[in-house]
This record gives sequence, structure tokens and C-alpha cells, in this order.
Amino acid sequence: MSGSGSWGAPVTLRGERLELTPLRLSDTVAFLAALGTAEESAEVTAHLSYRVPDLAAARRVVATLLTTPGQQPFAQRLVGTGELVGTTSCYEVDPVRRSLAIGNTWLARRHWRTGLNTESKLLLLEHAFSTLRAERVVWHTDIRNTRSQAAIERLGAEREGVLRHHRTRPDGSWRDTVQFAMIAAEWPDARARLRTALAAAR
Repeated sequence: MSGSGSWGAPVTLRGERLELTPLRLSDTVAFLAALGTAEESAEVTAHLSYRVPDLAAARRVVATLLTTPGQQPFAQRLVGTGELVGTTSCYEVDPVRRSLAIGNTWLARRHWRTGLNTESKLLLLEHAFSTLRAERVVWHTDIRNTRSQAAIERLGAEREGVLRHHRTRPDGSWRDTVQFAMIAAEWPDARARLRTALAAAR
């Protein structure tokens, strides 16, 4: 695994099977293709803040990710081929408080349960805690998204509470958000668990 950089600086993070590179507007076509069929795309984005029915929508989403203050979006790519298979972001990046959030994450349906998501989280957390020396990493997820909540808990993050009517869903309804966090002192044990899980998934 390799990575270098400072708070706010573009960085590429490389693992054995997955590479995280700065997302670009030119990735729009690959972004849409990775979402797959309409049915797959709907399942993948079910708990995200956007829907991607066509190329124009994909371009708007990518442009928004690239221009949101305090956000660093990554393309998730397969090592070897460079194929884009998803995205993820660091956001609410705060170097003063040494804190950031990880989210806006999706992975192509065909790559679920392959260990790629585990590798992605290991890369991001290693960068946050070991390179940036972050003190705190946060996750936010829809209270309806129990699958995501279970996955975040498996990372070793602590559930901190529920932010009521935190944001709106694409259908206009108010979303209650479950907030999790991991602090630096918890990272060594979490890293060991992630490495064990990743080895088992290979």
C-alpha cells in the first residue's frame, strides 16, 4: 500500500487489488458504466443522495463531487486494468481539528462481497490515521441503511447517535442520519481486524 500527501492535497492510494485516484470530470462515462443496468444502478445508489439515470445526471454528480468545499472524491479502480468500479470521498476535511469523514461511497454491484470495499476502507483509514495523523474519522449513514451501519460497526467505529432530519433524500423526505466515529487510539485494533478480513476475502 502506498500513499503520500497532506490535508487537502490530491493523493493516490494503492493496494493489492484496488487503487484510489482523484476523481476527474473525464471519468463521467466510466462512472455511469460502472453503475451497470438501471436495476443495478438503483440498488447501488438506493441510500445515496443522488440518482444517475443518464450521462447528463452522471456529469452533474461528478461535477458536484469535484466542487463541494472540503470534499476529496476518489475513483475506485482495479489495479492492473484501471477500470473504474466505484467512488468514495473524504469530506468535512478539517486539518485544524484533525478530523474528516468518509462517505459518498458506492461499488459496482458485481464487486459486492469481493473484499474490495474492505480494501478501500483500509486504504482510506491508513491514509487518515497514519499519513495525515488524523485524530477522528466520521461516517454518516441513512437510518434506513442497516447494511451500511453493520459494515461500519465491523470496521470498529463507535455509533455516536442519530442526527434527526439531517438532510433530505432524493424523494424529498427528511433523512435521519446515524453517525459513527473512530478515534486514533482505536485505529491499531481496527487495522488488524481489517487486514484479517481482507486476507480472508482474497
